Amino acid sequence: MENLKAYIESGVLELYVLGDLSPEEALQVEEMASQHPEVRAEIAAIEQAMEQYAMQNAVEPSADVETRLFEKLGISEVEENVNVQPEPIYAEEPRIIRLDGSDAKVRTLRYALVACIALLVVSTAALFITYNKLNAAHDQIASLNLDKQKFAGIVSKLEFENQGLDNMAAMADSKEWATIRMAGQAFSPTSKMKVYWNKKDKSVLINYVAMDLPKTDAAHQYQLWALVNGKPVSLGVFGKTDSTNNEALVKMQAIQEAQAFAVTLEPMGGSVNPTMDKLTVMGGV
Repeated sequence: MENLKAYIESGVLELYVLGDLSPEEALQVEEMASQHPEVRAEIAAIEQAMEQYAMQNAVEPSADVETRLFEKLGISEVEENVNVQPEPIYAEEPRIIRLDGSDAKVRTLRYALVACIALLVVSTAALFITYNKLNAAHDQIASLNLDKQKFAGIVSKLEFENQGLDNMAAMADSKEWATIRMAGQAFSPTSKMKVYWNKKDKSVLINYVAMDLPKTDAAHQYQLWALVNGKPVSLGVFGKTDSTNNEALVKMQAIQEAQAFAVTLEPMGGSVNPTMDKLTVMGGV
């Protein structure tokens, strides 16, 4: 029902009554009218409104216009050539002699001229209204598309976080996994991150859901290190928001033994040794 109301208010019915639609578009309107009484009633109302507007705004043409019309019709020549026999004049019953229906022709031309002017005014108004409605519809569509994209992003983020929470809950129930909570260092005091280390197979996972690190630029990445007997060992690089990663938990390189884990900000591709002044987070096992 809402679609039918929008169709009626779109301005296409006014254009149909004015004859400004293509044959294919007019055929579509006629099909809609045959299927929906509301459309037929609206078309009839538009036609009646246009007729009333033309009649109410009729303009009496000037004498000069009438003279030119008579000349075009050749009425003046007829008047000169017609011999009118004098008739007795009676005061109580005057008679008016009409010549070949010229008065009716003039009235018809007047109404036709007024109708054309009214039709032009109505057509201009209808086109203006339709243009405004199309612009408003375009803005609404653009707004809806933007809202749809935002909603899709929110849903994707919620699914991503929910997957990470499910994985963390499963790991918390297992005694094989150790959770290393890394706190922010001087380079970024508010940062935090979690690393999971499997005591059995020595695998290492980083948690993207619980990660709170500053965003990296195009020239840098974060690098995960394990401190083994006082020496740093690289476990791989990762980004703050990795577009290629669809998992909440990402597997890094395994490590047999570790006393602590740390993350530093390094050039793209990682470094052989950690840049200590870019130490972001660190936590002991």
